[in-house]
Amino acid sequence: MGQSADFGQEFNKGQNVTDKQIKLGFIGIGLMGLPMCHRLLQAGFNLSVYNRNGSKCQPLVEQGANQFETIAKMAQNCDVIMLCVSNTQSVEEVTQGLLPHLQRGQLIIDFSSISPDATLALAEQVQSKGASWLDSPVSGGVAGAEAGTLAIMAGGSDQDINRAMPLLESLSQRVTHMGGNGSGQTTKICNQMIVSCNVLVMAEVLAMAKKSGVDASKIPAALQGGFADSIPLQLTGSRMANQDFDEIKWHVKTLLKDLDMANALAKEVASAVPMAGLGAELMRQHASKGFAEQDPATLIALYEHIQSAEK
Repeated sequence: MGQSADFGQEFNKGQNVTDKQIKLGFIGIGLMGLPMCHRLLQAGFNLSVYNRNGSKCQPLVEQGANQFETIAKMAQNCDVIMLCVSNTQSVEEVTQGLLPHLQRGQLIIDFSSISPDATLALAEQVQSKGASWLDSPVSGGVAGAEAGTLAIMAGGSDQDINRAMPLLESLSQRVTHMGGNGSGQTTKICNQMIVSCNVLVMAEVLAMAKKSGVDASKIPAALQGGFADSIPLQLTGSRMANQDFDEIKWHVKTLLKDLDMANALAKEVASAVPMAGLGAELMRQHASKGFAEQDPATLIALYEHIQSAEK
C-alpha cells in the first residue's frame, strides 16, 4: 500500500520528507474542497481526489490530480486522507468506508465542521487501526481557501500536528493547536457562533439603514477599520444591501447546522448561549422559506419582502 508506513515512521523521527514522497488523498470537492485542493497541487503535493459526484473532480484532474472511483481505493493508496464534507453524518459515513482499509501510520485530517463528541468517537475508531486523526476545521470561507489564508483550529496530538504541518501551512495563514481530539471542533463552534450572530445583526442593520433613507451599500465602507468592522461585513454587506444573491460563497444551511451544534454543546456543558439560541431559530425560520441552499446575504429577506431564490 502506498507509503503509509514510511510516512508515519519518517515524520515520527522528525526527518525531512519531500512533498512528492507523501501520497495525499482529499474527499469532498465542494465550495471549500476545490480551492483547497488547487492550493495543494500548486504547492507540489502528490494529490488524489474523490467525490461522490465524480465530475466535480475534473478541474483537479486537469491540474494533475489522480482521481479514485472509491473511498476504499483512496484508503489503500494514500498516506494522508483529508475530509471536507458537509456535516457529521457525512463524515461518519466516509469514515466507515475508510475503516476496513486503514493501515498503521496513516493520518486522517478532517477539515469539516462537525460534532466534538462524534469526532472523539471517530478518532478512537481510527486509532484502533493504528492510524491517527486530526480534527482541523477551517475558517475564512472560499476567499480564504483560494488565497491559502485560512485559519485552522486543530485538535489532536503534538506528534500528528507536526506531521501534518507542511500541508496545513500550504492552506492557511495560521494553525493553532487547541488540544486533544475534539478541541478543534469545539473551537470552530465558537467561531461559528460569532460569525452567525454577526451576519444576522448585519441583516438587521442594513434593512434598517435602507428604511431610514441611507444608502446601505455604503455601510461596509463607512465602518471599515472601526470596531464594527468584520470580514463578513466586507464580503457580504454590500451584496446583502443590493440583494446580490446569485453568487453562493457559503450556505445558510451550514450556519444553521453550526448554531444547532453550538446549542447542543451548550446544553451538554450547562453553559448559557441565549444569542446563539435566538440565532438558530432565526436561521431556521429563514432556511424554512427556501433559503437553506442560498448565500447568507439573503438573510436580509427576514426584514424585507424578498421571495426565495431557490430553484
